[in-house]
Amino acid sequence: MPKPTFLIISQVYVPDPASVGQHIADAAAAIAERGYRVVVYASARGYDDPSKKYPSREMLKGVDVRRLPLSSFGKSSIAVRLLAQTIFLAQAFIRGLFTRNLVGLMVSTSPPFCGYAGAWISRLRGVPVKYWLMDLNPDQMIAMKKITETSLQARVFDFFNRAILRQSSDIVVMDRFMRERIERKGVAVREKTVAAPPWPHDDELIRVEHKDNPFRAKHNLGASNAGPDGKFVVMYSGNHSPANPLKTLLDAAERLQGESRLVFYCIGGGGGKKEVDDRIAKGAKNIVSLPYQPFSEIKYSLSAADVHVVSIGDDVVGIVHPCKVYGAMAVSRPVLTFGPRPSHVSDLVEQHKIGWHIPHGDVDAAEKAMREMLATPEAELRAMGDRAAKVVATSLSKKALCGEFTDLMVKGLPKPA
Repeated sequence: MPKPTFLIISQVYVPDPASVGQHIADAAAAIAERGYRVVVYASARGYDDPSKKYPSREMLKGVDVRRLPLSSFGKSSIAVRLLAQTIFLAQAFIRGLFTRNLVGLMVSTSPPFCGYAGAWISRLRGVPVKYWLMDLNPDQMIAMKKITETSLQARVFDFFNRAILRQSSDIVVMDRFMRERIERKGVAVREKTVAAPPWPHDDELIRVEHKDNPFRAKHNLGASNAGPDGKFVVMYSGNHSPANPLKTLLDAAERLQGESRLVFYCIGGGGGKKEVDDRIAKGAKNIVSLPYQPFSEIKYSLSAADVHVVSIGDDVVGIVHPCKVYGAMAVSRPVLTFGPRPSHVSDLVEQHKIGWHIPHGDVDAAEKAMREMLATPEAELRAMGDRAAKVVATSLSKKALCGEFTDLMVKGLPKPA
C-alpha cells in the first residue's frame, strides 16, 4: 500500500543558507520519520544568490525535494521578487493538484502568497492545510513604510491572509506578539493557533573555545579575547534587513575605533548589508563584512564571537521574529539586543539575565554597554553564556520544539500503515 503523502511548499530549502529553509528541512525530515512520504516543492536557485543552482530533484533525509525553475531572480527589486514568487507558486499549485496520495500539506510565508496557493490546494483536494507564519505581511511592508495601510497592495495581502487563516486546520506563529497581530485580522483563529518559537540547531551549534576555533585563527582574532593579540568580537550574523536595523550599532562602532581590542563582524546577506559595506567603504576600520557561512561551519563563526547582536525594529514586533537569538544562545554567548521593550528577545534577555538591551537611536548607551563588555571579566561573560545555553538545552531545544511542531503537522492525518 503506498504511503500517504505530505506536501510542503517553500521557495527556500536546504542547502540554501536562509534560516527559513533550514527549519522547513528539519520539519520535513521529522514528518518523514513518522512514516509519511514527504514531497517538497522549492526553488531551483538560491533565494539570496540566484547564481547558485541546486539539483532539480534529490532525496534529502528521506524527503523528496523537487526544485522548480524560474523561481528566484534575486532581491534587486520588489517587482523582481514578486515575479519569481508568482512563477514559483503557479508551478507548485499545479503540481500540488496532482500530487498522488495527498493527505495534508504545509505552507509558510516563504513566499508571502504561499498561503493562498495552499488554501486552494486544500479546498480542491479536500485535505487539511497547516500554516506556519514566520513573518507577517502586509504588516511588515506597512511598518517599513513601503505601502500604506489603506493601499490596494495592503488590502490584497490581507484578502489572501484571511483566505489561508480561514482554511487552515492549524496555525503556528513565532511568538505571543505575532498571535496578537493575526487575531486582529478579522478571522477566528484563537482556537487553532499555537505560539511556538523556531528551534535552534543545537545539534550543530555547540560552543567552540576560542583557542580551538579555526574561524578565529583564519581571521587573526587570537586564541582569547584578552592580551595584545586577542580581539573582542561583537557579531551580527544572519539576514540584514530594514526590519533588523543596525544603525545604532554601526554608529557606536565608529565611535569606538580607538579600542584596539574591539572588532565588529557582520556576517550574512540581504538588502540591509549595503549599510554595513558603505560604512567600511567610508573608512570604518573595526567593521568586517562577510557573506553567509556554510551551515557545516556555522558553529565556528558563531562561537568566534564574544557577544552576539540581535536587532528588531521598533515597528515590527509581532511581524518578524528574532530567530538569530537562538544561535547565539546555543553557542553559549551573551546577547546585545537593539529594539523596543517588550519584545520576544527583550523578554529572553531580561528573564534569563543573558545580556544587554539598547533602544534604537541611543548611541551613547550602546557605546557605554560595549565598553562595559570589554571590562567584564571572562568568568562573568561565560556565566551569562552558560545561562543562555541552559535555556536552549531545556525549554528551547530542537528535540522538544521540533517534536511538538511535528505532532501538530500530523495531527488529524491518516496514519501510515
